[in-house]
Amino acid sequence: MKRRHFLQTLSAGAAGLYAPDLLAGQMKKDRDMGVQLYTIREAVSKNLEGALERLAGLGYKNLEIYGYNGTFFGKTPSEFKTILANTGLKVISSHHTSGIGLKGKGTLSDGWEKAVEDLHAVGAKYMGCSYLFPNERTAEVYKSFPDLLLKSGKVAKTAGIQFFYHNHDFEFGKFEDTLVYDHFLTNTPKEFVQMELDLYWIFRAGFDPITYFEKYPGRFPLWHVKDMEAGTKGITEVGNGSIDFDRVFAARKKAGLEHWFVEQDVSKGDIFASLTTSRNYLLKKNYK
Repeated sequence: MKRRHFLQTLSAGAAGLYAPDLLAGQMKKDRDMGVQLYTIREAVSKNLEGALERLAGLGYKNLEIYGYNGTFFGKTPSEFKTILANTGLKVISSHHTSGIGLKGKGTLSDGWEKAVEDLHAVGAKYMGCSYLFPNERTAEVYKSFPDLLLKSGKVAKTAGIQFFYHNHDFEFGKFEDTLVYDHFLTNTPKEFVQMELDLYWIFRAGFDPITYFEKYPGRFPLWHVKDMEAGTKGITEVGNGSIDFDRVFAARKKAGLEHWFVEQDVSKGDIFASLTTSRNYLLKKNYK
């Protein structure tokens, strides 16, 4: 083999060897990409640190976590912080349930002050309500729920944490003379209650996020970025579906966007392969 060809082959091999590092470096340069940890919940349940190491290897740096119940996946705040330090990841945000229909520690209704204290200890900037269970979707709950959101937001604010509500599709159903989602928005102050907009679910419900950015500017500092299959409307990898992310991200300033998280509730294959597909698409787009 001629020297020039040998060097070209050697360089190509080295590039392949260090491709993950190069991709991670590019991601760091462009933006610290985030992921909702629920996406890899099965891997987390088997080996928390190993699962986070795999995420870091893909170049994901920011986390939105779930499942706090007085511990972080069975770990104390100190133990969890050590794992974060070992993997180079940081917690930006955390999901919690209301505690109304399903009781439990670390919910808005039970142990919220301790949850805020512990999330502050691990460096979270946001905490929010992730979901209302079917037995919580009643007129009685909807009517009083803004008060619980406000109360939770005020407690979070004492620790310098911004509170939010995360949507699915049921919030775009009717409630009295408006929609459930608009009811939550109009009956809570921006200072204490913001919104994490799940782009998949608002499109699945048949509504346009741009309309909400225009109607409630600055209320959407967090987004869930996941795609919707054409036809089936199932969840798929970012870039493999029908959502026009260019159009949505073009309105990010009006929305007040600060952080976004890739999320994929289900996958037809290996979930880490799905996260790689989403990562590759988003790297090409370089959304800020």
